Amino acid sequence: MDSYFSTGTISVQAILETSNDEMLVAAAKTGEHLAFSELWNRHSKKTFSTMYRITRNRQDAEDALQDAFLKAFVHLKNFDGRSSFSTWLTRIAINSALMILRRKRAHPEISMDGGAEGESWQHWEVADRRINTEEHYARSEREHHLKRAIHRLRPALRTIVEIQQVHDSSIKEIAEIAGISVAATKSRLLRARTVLRRSLG
Repeated sequence: MDSYFSTGTISVQAILETSNDEMLVAAAKTGEHLAFSELWNRHSKKTFSTMYRITRNRQDAEDALQDAFLKAFVHLKNFDGRSSFSTWLTRIAINSALMILRRKRAHPEISMDGGAEGESWQHWEVADRRINTEEHYARSEREHHLKRAIHRLRPALRTIVEIQQVHDSSIKEIAEIAGISVAATKSRLLRARTVLRRSLG
């Protein structure tokens, strides 16, 4: 099979470097591994920065980055171009980072209070470890129901909630990590809080 790129007298690397993401994605879908490598070169630094802001741990960020690019490579055929490759990759990467943090967290924390500005959050968390069996059971049940309720949120809402969970991030920080506007972030958090309240009664 002929290569997607017709080299002529120009080096393949030169063609790759001057191709836009759409061209590289199209080439990678045909099996051009060099095209996907170029996508990696273009986006890995920015993606790693986003992962590090979520995990705040270099090793976790590197693990999330590797996982994200592997998933992107495997599922590239499903990329339909409705968003940019960068946006699509960032969504995958955020999910990879959150998955790593989920495995490290003993239980979720999510605000059910706070104003629309979202700058002040009060977590659902029991600080006193000296609790009796009944209290422990009640807390475990609440955490279980909260996890299930968060999992049932539609992806756009769940991602924003989980980013907020990680470090009690401000609205602005969440917006920057997710790559959406502050207004959209506020709207999604308020919508998620409403849905969670309804789910948890």
